[in-house]
Amino acid sequence: MPLAMRNAALMLLTCLALGASAYVQAGSGSGSGCDAECNSRGQLLDHRVTLRLSAAAFSTLLAANASGRQLEQIAGAPACSVEIVTFRYRTIGGAGEPTTASGALMIPGGRSAACSGPRPLMLYAHGTSAYRNYNIADITRTDPGNGAGAGEGMGVAAMYAAHGYIVVATNYAGYAGSDLAYHPYLNAGQQSADVIDSLRAARAVLNETKPRSRTREDGKLFVTGYSQGGFVALATHRALQAAGIKVTASAPGSGPYALAATADALIEGEVNLGSTLFTTLIVTGYQHAYQTIYRTPDDFYEAAYAPDIENLLPSLQPLDTLIAQGKLPSTHLFDSVPPAPRFASLTLPASPPLAPPALTPLFAAGFGNANLVRNAYRLGLLEDAAAHPDGAFPNSTVAMTPAKNPMHPLRQAFKRNDLRNWLPRAPVLLCGGGSDPTVFFFNARIEQAYWQNAKVPAGLTSVLDVDSPASGPDDPYAPIKQGFASAKATLANRAVAGGATDGGASAVLRAYHGELVASFCMLAARAFFANF
Repeated sequence: MPLAMRNAALMLLTCLALGASAYVQAGSGSGSGCDAECNSRGQLLDHRVTLRLSAAAFSTLLAANASGRQLEQIAGAPACSVEIVTFRYRTIGGAGEPTTASGALMIPGGRSAACSGPRPLMLYAHGTSAYRNYNIADITRTDPGNGAGAGEGMGVAAMYAAHGYIVVATNYAGYAGSDLAYHPYLNAGQQSADVIDSLRAARAVLNETKPRSRTREDGKLFVTGYSQGGFVALATHRALQAAGIKVTASAPGSGPYALAATADALIEGEVNLGSTLFTTLIVTGYQHAYQTIYRTPDDFYEAAYAPDIENLLPSLQPLDTLIAQGKLPSTHLFDSVPPAPRFASLTLPASPPLAPPALTPLFAAGFGNANLVRNAYRLGLLEDAAAHPDGAFPNSTVAMTPAKNPMHPLRQAFKRNDLRNWLPRAPVLLCGGGSDPTVFFFNARIEQAYWQNAKVPAGLTSVLDVDSPASGPDDPYAPIKQGFASAKATLANRAVAGGATDGGASAVLRAYHGELVASFCMLAARAFFANF
């Protein structure tokens, strides 16, 4: 960790250790015990109400299109009114540099005790986006760029805020008005700090709204998120616990928690759906943070992509446009020619370790002659992985820990941000889908195995595969699993009716991570949190 980032993290922990009273002072920046630099972290810059919906109006909004109707069917009809506040705050970038970010505060309301008065607070971390203006607060804005932001924000509001949770969701540094020129993607220290800074700023907003709102915190703090946000949620739980802030429970969904093992699987040929986007974001972010990933971009990227790639993402143009312009390949992460004869078998794993064999045909799409990553760079990663293997991939050890001493700078960065290095003291549910082509489900299983080997108390942590049969009559998630199976079958049948000749398999593959699993893991998180 660079010195600037380490100092910033230490200052953050100092602030957090003061407890909730320090958060109340966020707007004024005068919390006792923090110096000026510490107080600037999480400082509320401005805020405005962007939407107010009664429960009935929210239900009408959901009924306006097919995706909204499906969401309401899964989440249930809104029970509470929802007010959405967009706010901006101070935070840090990947190298510890001062910057700003924005977020959404969703406040439930209504006459019911389940909607106002003391209510639990939830931190929500969102999934990956290529679009710089991605804004989870703009749930009614469906332009081509922010459509995903609107959809995810709508899901969060319908699933959580409309059922009585106060929700704080950051847009992350690098997005939605942030003055950071890049995004510190999957940087566990920065992203968790960003979420905690958004919490501090949102509490300042809540403090200001008390005179006109009866809704307030009840002392419970939940953490959740999906995909990239699942990783961020677990990193945030770790950071809050380290700072002495009590987390009631967390429920990350489909995150790459075992990041170093995931990276090694990718390097060895298990090329996931969306890999060219994810790779560009993570390499750019780590280069900004550590300055060690390459000397010049063309050390890592092929010449066709290297010239502009450091400033490419996040972009004001949709990802499809960037691909059409030749600025990123759609699927070809690696060259179809092996980087060295001894690695010839890794062009397409015949029997992929840990990932479902059914995904093997998908991996083939990651190879071609329009590849993003230079063969020479991949060769260095493969050689380092062979010399310093991960404890979970390709061969599993009991400890399931990352490689003890990787020498390659990118593998060092992956280990630095891997989440197999702490033990939770509050309940955790790791949710996902067993056949996920985007974030492999083995991440949840590896993280759980690591915790179990480290003697985390039995029952404190658990794993849920929504794409699995009910485990018996007492399975608390049986309705969620049944709902998932029904939604998957409906999607496949619709594709067949539209002319698909593969039984709808391609349609399910495309929708699996971002549409199918996401909604049901959010529902599972809500059910899990209801136990506390």
